Amino acid sequence: MAKAPILTPQAEDFPRWYQDLINKAELADNGPVRGTMVIRPYGYGLWERMQQEMDARIKEAGASNAYFPLFIPQSYLTREAEHVEGFAPELAVVTHGGGKELEEPVVVRPTSETIINEYFSKWVQSYRDLPLLINQWANVVRWEMRPRVFLRTSEFLWQEGHTAHATYEDARDYAARIHREVYYDFMVNVLGIDVVLGRKTPKERFAGAINTLTLEGMMGDGKALQLGTSHELGQNFAKAFNTSYLSKEGHQELVWQTSWGVSTRMVGGLIMSHGDDNGLRVPPRLAPVQAVVLAIKGDEAVLAKVREIGDTLKAAGVRVQVDDRTDTPFGRRAVDWELKGVPVRIEIGPRDLENGTAMLARRIPGGKEPVRIEELAALLPKVLEEDQALLLRQSRERREARTSDVATIEEAAEAAAAGGWARIKWADLGQEGEAKLAEQAVTVRCLVNEDGSVPESDDAPGAVALVARAY
Repeated sequence: MAKAPILTPQAEDFPRWYQDLINKAELADNGPVRGTMVIRPYGYGLWERMQQEMDARIKEAGASNAYFPLFIPQSYLTREAEHVEGFAPELAVVTHGGGKELEEPVVVRPTSETIINEYFSKWVQSYRDLPLLINQWANVVRWEMRPRVFLRTSEFLWQEGHTAHATYEDARDYAARIHREVYYDFMVNVLGIDVVLGRKTPKERFAGAINTLTLEGMMGDGKALQLGTSHELGQNFAKAFNTSYLSKEGHQELVWQTSWGVSTRMVGGLIMSHGDDNGLRVPPRLAPVQAVVLAIKGDEAVLAKVREIGDTLKAAGVRVQVDDRTDTPFGRRAVDWELKGVPVRIEIGPRDLENGTAMLARRIPGGKEPVRIEELAALLPKVLEEDQALLLRQSRERREARTSDVATIEEAAEAAAAGGWARIKWADLGQEGEAKLAEQAVTVRCLVNEDGSVPESDDAPGAVALVARAY
């Protein structure tokens, strides 16, 4: 009788495979309240690496980190009608505290435009205070009706950037800079996901924004996942909160603003982009553990060599972990590390030690080969970069192979239903066609130009709509 697979095969049931992998790789658990999640140490380690890489890029773009309260007075949200309309069904509202009914209900932070603008209006006095570039790493709560771990949860972790500028052009350019230099650079060069840069249609735009820039990735089942967004807010919030400044000419002017964010949804995107039937495949530049050195048996000489190799690789700049838990069967440990997607396993037993070699197992392309122990420190950085490039190449090839150019709404819907993306001229689709696709659970993910650049307006000539089913 054939041995049952550890994970449900992707081809058999992709959502079940996703949930199996989260459980078996010990990434997360469902929380006690419906829609919440407990992120386990290995899953949180992935998020921490994402934070580190993103935070460096955000600071390079000139923004500074701050923190704002979790509780927001309900009156703040009612000042911006569009914002309330967009988020009202998802709000968690606190009416009692300390055993008493609150004089004013408070909303558990769904996003921070309102409270940050309250303080921007205090901090910005003149043009000398601009641009004001703030980011925060925080949790938010949006009451989710159809939860799925990492992808849609009632509470999730994210960063949210908020900026104020003297001119429309400065705000527009900064939103585009975050879109490309922070998000795109991270997702392509670290996550290894070949995302598409685009502009959201008015229907899909963030509530309260005048423009939303998005990054869309194709998952292993052909569906799209929005991995991040950068918004031009215009002066909508500035008007509601009177966020203004004294110009060089001595006039009182409203600021122009942006907001932008990515979340723990990226962990879900990582899983669905790179995972296979054997588990995760973590891009080496992201991986908290790039290489694990495993002792096959509890031989003292083997254990000493395994620890020595670990020290050598660490000194060479490799993020390494030594697994000398020989009271746990080697096969089980090897499968566990494979499930977790660690890029490289270095396996050593008594026979390997006699030969002066180690068995090098590469998770991303697969396969094993013996390598001289003294060559490992020089070889591994090269191997890791090769495997990083392979993941990005596979992501790009999948998207290109499963994206088709179509001419009609019917063809677009068929392509999406078949597990792919469709490209159709926005002039041929329009908002009426977008509404018809939505009836079939198909959405316009974004608008792009033929050359892959981002359109400058909602009705830019020659813009193409990217159509897909989405998470």
